[in-house]
Amino acid sequence: MAGVGLSVASLGWVPCRSWGRVLASLHPHSNLGTLLARKPQWAPSWFPACRKMASLSFLNRPDLPNLAYKRLKGKTRGIIFIPGYLTPMKGTKALAIEELCKSVGHAYIRFDYSGVGNSDGNLKDCTVGKWKKDVLSILDDIAKRPQTLIGSSLGGWLKLPAAVARPEKVVALVGVATATDALVTQFRQLLVEVQKKVEMKGVWSMPSKYTEEGYHHIRYSFIKEAEQHCLLHSPVPVHCPVRLLQGMTDDFIPWPTSLQVADPLLSTDVDVVLRKHSDHEMKEKADIQLLVYTIDDLIEKLSSMPQ
Repeated sequence: MAGVGLSVASLGWVPCRSWGRVLASLHPHSNLGTLLARKPQWAPSWFPACRKMASLSFLNRPDLPNLAYKRLKGKTRGIIFIPGYLTPMKGTKALAIEELCKSVGHAYIRFDYSGVGNSDGNLKDCTVGKWKKDVLSILDDIAKRPQTLIGSSLGGWLKLPAAVARPEKVVALVGVATATDALVTQFRQLLVEVQKKVEMKGVWSMPSKYTEEGYHHIRYSFIKEAEQHCLLHSPVPVHCPVRLLQGMTDDFIPWPTSLQVADPLLSTDVDVVLRKHSDHEMKEKADIQLLVYTIDDLIEKLSSMPQ
């Protein structure tokens, strides 16, 4: 596919299958090598917390749960961070991006999904579709200018339908361990007998090392509703720049998923960056540096484009 770049961190080679070529190099993208080699003036030695937090606000929605969010005012276009499944807006990646935006004077919004963190709503009533509406509400009612959407895991999935629904409001996308269609795909890979048991029981106890119990208990109705939002079976009408960051030791979202996400995108400016020793959370120092450097590069790229 023309326009799709692949960086492989600490990896010798990787086949790109339908793209018909092998891309091997840490720096095949014209700007990415420079980006990773330099250390921006704003970059602190580490990003564990921000110097000053944005104040907590609420978006009141008459027929939907009120959403908690924090916003930094800034110049030109802005950035919205879309968190992962059941993850509040105060995670390492969200705070690191806020630190970057403060340093360069960029507008920034982070928020909690309905039923999560400080937002209203009952988690048992939540679906992928309702969380998609949360993202669109932030875009429509809080964001003042076109935005770069940065999504982690489930947020990486939700950034795509949001970009399709609001192409005039989205100028770039960044995904971290992008989980597009992943829940539905993983459920369909179960034995038919297991799927039937889950349907009868009404809950799928999906193994996860990211919970104390060792499982995510996913409602069967949640999985069935998620099927309505699967995207990878046909071309995805996203035309803006897209950057997909993925750890190769991710045991929740296999790294080829990022290639599968990149393939149907209609954009001619798509990069997939693989980190050989990074896991699903991608919150180690080098992972966070890669994320903020990638965003910084996009900010610079977009600044040269008409407003």
